[in-house]
Amino acid sequence: MDVQETTIRQLLEGSKQYVVPLYQRPYGWGSRQRSRLWRDVLALADLRRTRPAATHFMGSLVLASGHVGPTGVEFFVVDGQQRLTTLSILLCAIRDHLSSHRSDDPMLAASLHDQYIDDRYKSGDARLKLLPTQADREAYRAIVSDGPDAVGSVAPVTEAYREFRSAVASVEDPTDRQRVEHLRDAVLGGLAFVSITAKGDDDVYRIFESINTTGLQLTQGDLVRNHLFMRLGARGETVYSTWWLPMQERLTPDDLELLFWLDAVVDAPTLRQSEIHAALQARLADRPDVDIVDEVVRFARLSELLAVIRRPALEPDPAVRERLQHLAEWGSTTTVPITLRLLARRAAGTSTSAEVAGALAAVESFLVRRTITGRGGEGANRTLLQACGELRDDRTEPDDRVVLAYLSAGRKHFADDAAVTEAVLGAPYYLRGRRPHQKVILAWIEQSLRPNEPVDLTATTIEHVLPQRLTPAWRAALRHDLRDGETVESVHESLVHTLGNLTLTGYNAELGNRPFAEKRNGLRASGLRSNQVIAAEPAWGRAEIQARGAWLARRICAMWVPPDPEQRRTSSGTVRWDVLHRAVAAIPPGSWTSYGDLAALVGTHPMPVGQHLAGTAVTNAHRVLHAAGTIPPTSRWSTVDGREVRAVLVDEGVVFSESSGRAHQSQRLGPAELAARLA
Repeated sequence: MDVQETTIRQLLEGSKQYVVPLYQRPYGWGSRQRSRLWRDVLALADLRRTRPAATHFMGSLVLASGHVGPTGVEFFVVDGQQRLTTLSILLCAIRDHLSSHRSDDPMLAASLHDQYIDDRYKSGDARLKLLPTQADREAYRAIVSDGPDAVGSVAPVTEAYREFRSAVASVEDPTDRQRVEHLRDAVLGGLAFVSITAKGDDDVYRIFESINTTGLQLTQGDLVRNHLFMRLGARGETVYSTWWLPMQERLTPDDLELLFWLDAVVDAPTLRQSEIHAALQARLADRPDVDIVDEVVRFARLSELLAVIRRPALEPDPAVRERLQHLAEWGSTTTVPITLRLLARRAAGTSTSAEVAGALAAVESFLVRRTITGRGGEGANRTLLQACGELRDDRTEPDDRVVLAYLSAGRKHFADDAAVTEAVLGAPYYLRGRRPHQKVILAWIEQSLRPNEPVDLTATTIEHVLPQRLTPAWRAALRHDLRDGETVESVHESLVHTLGNLTLTGYNAELGNRPFAEKRNGLRASGLRSNQVIAAEPAWGRAEIQARGAWLARRICAMWVPPDPEQRRTSSGTVRWDVLHRAVAAIPPGSWTSYGDLAALVGTHPMPVGQHLAGTAVTNAHRVLHAAGTIPPTSRWSTVDGREVRAVLVDEGVVFSESSGRAHQSQRLGPAELAARLA
């Protein structure tokens, strides 16, 4: 490894080219960083007038030796590409300012261009002293070749060029014609780097990772991309242009990172987004580099599906499109993993559009019915993640039946019709759950009343017909219907926040606490069918609110599929723990199984299996691992006779990957193999 202090002049002069590898992120400096650099350059230029040897330290620049030939030397920029790209753009801005303002000396601009920006003795991209990553390359080429004519682009590098052109122009001083030349010299000779050049057997990517885990804020998405393209090597250019760039343009950076997490979390439900890169490294550690192309292609296919989830209008099937639109309106990332899983299975030919629409309808109903009964999002994220694991190729049931059955079983709080009706009639809907979810349920009910007549409900808010604050007129309306032991306040409290008293309106402030006779006129003028039904009532009190609540309950139960009653009956029974104990005891040395495999065997779910084994002494329980082949960290079986579980399993013949630390899947016993050992 060669380490030396250098300047921009020394870096760029001669027959050298600096290539930003594909595994680097695109240019990302913003105005704040560029402004700080510009202030440093101005201060340095002024200082060098009296102290010509003054420098400003820019940090380290990590390079890797590339191709060496008769036409020059190639270096890959491992770290420092943001600074190097910014300074190259600044030199272009200074060049173009000199060209337009110093026409009396055209060599000022020409020499800067030929020596430090573009090598006129070469052709194509080889001419460029700096070759950015593909995402920035076209815009950067335009700046180098067209200068001021390139400002129409919206690319980040073009924005940087515009800012620097304006900044350089702002310091032009007719009384000091050499002001801009001093700036040029400060950039070329005064900005100092420590250049670290990796050679031979130095592991460039490990150098890159060590640098970027000690300061620079690379996202998990950046790290995944870097790892994949470092593995791709020479194949990277083609893979980037064919698969990666379209994916990068299709999704936002946040969604691209989300995609990697969604892909990983199906097999590792507890994985955090901060662990994506490490998980991908471990998963691909034993795969040959040639397989990395297939991995990028797979991600690109998944990105097309995530784009459909984000923009349901892209979905060709009307039934699936409607469900995707509803889940988008629900506005929660909770539903994205299972939705992506379902769309991927359809794309692979293992599911159909009808099954996907039915499964998404079950997910929507699960969320709506939980919200109405006051459960909201409590535990829903974990439940829907675990549902992804139920969608396996070895199952024969249609996907919609699998999802509905899973959501219906156990204590997942998927409310049946009786629970929904009870909640609608008596529970304070307005005080439960998130306001956007409360509103969207009312909006969907309204839309169901006019399926062929779309209506925009975005500007509406939830209105209490019986107001939250009682006025004399409303007190009188409630008083005539009091029963023994009741007060106006107690009746008001029991009714005001129930679903039967709530509607949507765009005139909430105008309607306010007005008497019903006046509110009715405003509701009658509303374009909403549900409001016109309320306005048809002669009065508004207990009877009307309860009648509307009963109607809404029937509507909700008809619109949203109920849980599978058979699954609810089955899951309420006793788990055959004795069968599970015998199955675990029958696992031979050198084999292992998972919580999910045991759950499938005895007709329950992985979580209760894990809880049971954590608290019960069962022979061979140390041979029960996570599905990915990892050892449960909190299990009572983290040690066996005082020894670490991994050491015991290795002695028994279980093979663990050295890179990922996971037990090999070839030694895993599935539900069918476990059942065969009990026969």
